[in-house]
Amino acid sequence: MQVGSPDAVDQAVYHRRAVLHLHGSGRAMGLARNWAGWALASAWRGLALYPLAGTLVITGRTTDGHITALDDDLTQHVHAVVDTVQETLTQWRQRPPHSGEAAIGELLACAARDVAPRR
Repeated sequence: MQVGSPDAVDQAVYHRRAVLHLHGSGRAMGLARNWAGWALASAWRGLALYPLAGTLVITGRTTDGHITALDDDLTQHVHAVVDTVQETLTQWRQRPPHSGEAAIGELLACAARDVAPRR
């Protein structure tokens, strides 16, 4: 499976069963920050990552590193984090966070909750 062109697309593994395909020069080119992608990747890794910019494509990953369909549980993670980030950004228009650090903390906490195993 080929996503984009090899000159523009980087592949990053933030979860052992998923691959994020993203523009390797997105930040340098001034593409919009992808808050949902960043929050998802950060939650999967368990720490705040560097900013991600531009459109992302998320695929599954086999144990031997090949691209495959995304598993249902990871698809649910993606949808939950995207919904949460959109809701949070909308709320911030009415109630902005006190600082950039508070904003990052809020998004990370929400994303971590969204990808936590259900009991």
